[in-house]
Amino acid sequence: MYRYDQYDHQIVKERVAQFRGQVERRISGELTEDEFRPLRLQNGLYLQRHAYMLRVAVPYGLLSSRQMRMFAHIARKYDRGYGHFTTRQNIQYNWIELEQTPDILADLASVEMHAIQTSGNCIRNITSDQFAGVAADELLDPRPYIEILRQWSTFHPEFAYLPRKFKIAVNAAAQDRAVVKAHDIGLNVVTNAAGDVGFQVLVGGGLGRTPIIGSVVREFLPWQHVLTYVEAIMRVYNQYGRRDNKYKARIKILLKALGVEEFTRQVEQEWVDLKDSPSTLTGEELARVASYFVPPAYEKLDDAEALINQQRAENKAFGTWLGRNVQPHKVAGYAIVTLSLKKTGTPPGDATAEQMDFVADLADRYSFGELRVTHEQNLVLADVKQSDLLALYKEAKAHGLATPNIGLLTDIICCPGGDFCSLANAKSIPIAEAIAERFDNLDFQHDIGDLDLNISGCINACGHHHVGNIGVLGVDKDGSEWYQVSIGGKQGNDSAIGKIIGPSFAAGQMPEVIARLLDVYVRERHEDELFIDTVERVGVEPFKTHVYATPIPGHAYQAGEDAHA
Repeated sequence: MYRYDQYDHQIVKERVAQFRGQVERRISGELTEDEFRPLRLQNGLYLQRHAYMLRVAVPYGLLSSRQMRMFAHIARKYDRGYGHFTTRQNIQYNWIELEQTPDILADLASVEMHAIQTSGNCIRNITSDQFAGVAADELLDPRPYIEILRQWSTFHPEFAYLPRKFKIAVNAAAQDRAVVKAHDIGLNVVTNAAGDVGFQVLVGGGLGRTPIIGSVVREFLPWQHVLTYVEAIMRVYNQYGRRDNKYKARIKILLKALGVEEFTRQVEQEWVDLKDSPSTLTGEELARVASYFVPPAYEKLDDAEALINQQRAENKAFGTWLGRNVQPHKVAGYAIVTLSLKKTGTPPGDATAEQMDFVADLADRYSFGELRVTHEQNLVLADVKQSDLLALYKEAKAHGLATPNIGLLTDIICCPGGDFCSLANAKSIPIAEAIAERFDNLDFQHDIGDLDLNISGCINACGHHHVGNIGVLGVDKDGSEWYQVSIGGKQGNDSAIGKIIGPSFAAGQMPEVIARLLDVYVRERHEDELFIDTVERVGVEPFKTHVYATPIPGHAYQAGEDAHA
């Protein structure tokens, strides 16, 4: 994985010192909150309902065990003993004291991490496939390209004050696991007829108030020009994106206003002066960065199929976990393991300091000291010997990290919601917990099959509810918390935006709403048909009719109830 060079160390060290002075001036009253706000946002610090929240960047979701132990240290020393992994492959701490933030940033810098550009109107943390570099279905390892984009975008003076926040995702696999179509810029690694490597470029995707699937503006861009072409897109957006209305400031609104053809024409025109500039990548530069992502010291192993089949037969629970939480690896004898942060009774994406330390230990013993964060808010050990899977499973299970529900109903994506976020209209965590408790039956979940359930506490869509097979959005209704439900959304190669089924529901009604949606699915499905396939085949109407056919008992969580701690 990438290591800081002397310039990285110096820049981050100076940023910590700068912010320490800014915090001291805020505490003394020399800076007002309005003056301090843009300064703290540049360092990932938000003021939320009960305390400050610090969002720490995890570049393309890749972590070392040392860095994970630092996360545990911060959770234990500065927070309330846990952290929250997000859909941007970052981590958030929700109970931070302002006076301590410079010390936290200094601790992060000691392990080559920071919180820069995790907020504000800039290019945010660039996300990717959590299996990048090890996936059996990828064209190539995209991480060197992403690291180059990260270095280019960090502190870029031209794009430090964009009209609105900006998100980029990169995918190099046959199956898109980075939701590139729902990002401001999505980059798919492709090859042309001659076998040359390049990128398919999508622009204008995004969720939030106006959910839109991105449009292809270039089917093939030679890899050498990935920086110059992205810069051309950014220049068009920076010049013409709206700054008079933050709800219409995203690039998707500009692209829609101009039309795809005109937007593309302007980008191509801007690119003429950039395509042969010093930002054009060379083979030497790509090789330099790629040298940080050399494969670990894999042993020459055979697939342990016979051993695994025997262990599966002897341990049914282990076999269930294998089927859900273990993915194929491109190297024989190894496997990719996803550790679930979705055990029933635990807020989705939360991990305690003890669990973080434990996962760091697992990474050292089983996965060459590295791990990943997924945008579904789980953790990944990417390089596990197949012969070690049973031992790893037993250890993970003892620490609440082996729930065999990856991709199932209770693998819920959920933002922190109204328990913490000052922007939220409603709580998300209690809804996720109530649904998970209602359907805490693994046999039932496995019978239902793959189903993405995503929950957002407000229209900003941090829970990606628009692309959930079932999406839940918190809304405010006369001071009470209500929930709008959509179905038919999906991520992946054929990403789609879900359709709202009808009027919103009270919080206490939500588990029964989900049950009624599943009733229709079970009744209407064809053999081996997933929930999303049934929705696409029969449409929204049968689901809507059944959900609203008879009143659903339940109540709303009233504003002002105690926050989840």
